[in-house]
Order: sequence, then C-alpha cells, then structure tokens
Amino acid sequence: MGWRRGSQNAGCDGAPAMSAAKALHIPSLDGIRAVSALLVFLGHAGLGNAIPGGFGVTVFFVLSGFLISTLLRLEHEASGTIDLPKFYLRRVYRIFPPLYVTLLVAALLPLPHASSTPTPGGVAAQMFHLTNYYAIFFGEKHLLPYTGTMWSLAIEEHFYLLYPLALRACLKRFDYATTSKILLAACGLVLLWRCALIFGLGAGSAYTYFATETRIDSLLFGCILGLWANPSLDTRRFDVGPRAWAAIAVAAVGVLGLTFLDRNEQFRETLRYTLQSAALLPLFFASIRYSAWPAFRWLEAAPVRALGMISYTFYLIHMLALAAAHEYLPGAGTWVRGFAGLAATIAFSTAMYLLVERRLGALRRRLHG
Repeated sequence: MGWRRGSQNAGCDGAPAMSAAKALHIPSLDGIRAVSALLVFLGHAGLGNAIPGGFGVTVFFVLSGFLISTLLRLEHEASGTIDLPKFYLRRVYRIFPPLYVTLLVAALLPLPHASSTPTPGGVAAQMFHLTNYYAIFFGEKHLLPYTGTMWSLAIEEHFYLLYPLALRACLKRFDYATTSKILLAACGLVLLWRCALIFGLGAGSAYTYFATETRIDSLLFGCILGLWANPSLDTRRFDVGPRAWAAIAVAAVGVLGLTFLDRNEQFRETLRYTLQSAALLPLFFASIRYSAWPAFRWLEAAPVRALGMISYTFYLIHMLALAAAHEYLPGAGTWVRGFAGLAATIAFSTAMYLLVERRLGALRRRLHG
C-alpha cells in the first residue's frame, strides 16, 4: 500500500520521514550527474558517433524528476501540503543565476566565426525559457552562440512550473501508488503523442526531440521512482535481495544497449525515449540502495562527485568553452582543443559553484528553509 493521508510523518514503508537535506544528499547521484554531463560533453566534443550524448540529457531528466519528487514528497509528509511559493523560489535560486550569467558570457565573448547571429526574439526566448520551441520553429541560428543546449533547461522549467501543482492536487485525493499510476498513464499518453506526430502528422525529429510535451515523460518516470519506490525512503519496498537486483540491473543495461543499436529513425523518435527512461529506473534504484557494490562504488569517488556538484553550470557552458578553444587555438589538434575546452568548462563551473551557487544555496536555506 502507498502512503495515505493521515500518515504525514511516515514513508511508504512506515519508517519516519527523512529530512529533506539528508534525503536529497545522495552521493551516488552526484556521480550520475557527472556521467550525464560527460556524455553530453563528449558528444559535442566530436565523439558523437561513438558517445550517446543525447542519452546524457535523458539521464538528467530522470534524475531531476526523482529528486524533485523526493523533495516534494518529504515536504508533504512533514506538513501535509506543498508550499508552492517556496518551491518556486528554491528553483529561482538554483537555476536562474548560472543560466543568466552563461547567457551574458555568450553575449560578450568574442567569437568571430560563430555560426549563429542572435536576434532580440531569439535571446528573449532563451531568457524566458522558450528555447526549445524557438529552436523547433525558427532553428538555432538566432540564439546566442553555442547555447542551444538550453532547450533542455526550458523543458525542465516547464516541468517545474506545472508538476508541483499537479502533484499537490493528486495528493489531496490519492496515495503515492495511485498518483504514480496516474503519472505512468501520462507517460503512455506522451508516447502515443510521439507516435501520432511521427506516423500520422509527419512531424520531424526536431519536434519530438525538443518539445516539452514529447520529452516530459522522462521526468515523469523519475517522479514515479521518487513517489512509489524511492530507494532512500521506502527501505523495505522491493527488498528482493542483491542477486535479484543485480540481474535486474544487467537486464536494464541490455535494454539500453538495444536502444543504442537500433538506428531506425521512427523507433528513435518514439519508443526509444520510453525504453531508456524506464530502463534507468532499476539502475537508479540499485545505485542508491546498493551503492557499495563495485559496479556503483566509483560513482561516490571524490573526483566524480566533485564533477557532479558543478554539473549544472558544466552543462550550460560546455559548448561555449569548446567553441572558444577551437576559436583561440586554431593550430592545435582536436584532442588538445578538446582538453582545453574541458579545462575551461571545469574552471568556469567551479568558479560559478563557489562564488554563486553555493552562496545562494546558503542564502536560500537561511531565508526560506
């Protein structure tokens, strides 16, 4: 049975609810963030034919859904409601400063050979979190140079705007299990919409790749894990033992492998996102519940976690850093410019984390809890 109203201080298994800070500080997830960021970086650094960079974005989506649902679930268990103003303020503190600083750097950094010429409309779309739909209908040539990756931030912003409202409404009437079934049904509807776009309406791959309503199911799969089978909170749910979970994890890796091998365009724009998101759930579960396993222990290594801590700005700035390396090191080899771009990305992201993100995080906790 899922958690029901009237049990606000208990998790699904009857254990006392953890504090939000403790529940959301899951070391292995820092490692997953790092892996996601590196996948995207390597894909854009010239290894896109061998490295599934787009899959890194899917991992980010699932991770975001899981963490936000965990946070909101803990708040609901502690207070019986979800404080929407505080939630939105937390998102503003977390997301806006690095985003707007990166846009400012992109506007000011001299890149004579940039492939895009920003226009007021394109920049406004980025500032107001509509990058994905602007890219669909107008392309990326009028965005600030090398900031096209912000399409995924736009999807997350749309999700953050709508999901807490929907979750609060659901939890007024339903337990976690029923709410998760509603979210699973929504994932099915998203898949059907992608199929309708590809098979019936003749939409291109740009729409299914960039649009909020065609990619939000990856976030919702993460939400289902956070609500119904949270490996940090529901400590007795799915306690089938390490061997069973090892077999499940191997099977999930096999499913992911098949999604990479199948190059059929119709599959890639429809079922691929569903299978990848679903296959990530047991891997997330196992990496948190069995983080001491050799297969997952490296996710908690200090250098990996450090990269995970700066992964947000890393993702925002990496294409700009790579472009700058190519612009200012024209005679260097591809590998040299790639490593220079990586070094610049890490340096900028670390400075942003230490000077902006960490300080604003402390201010947010002091002012808003």
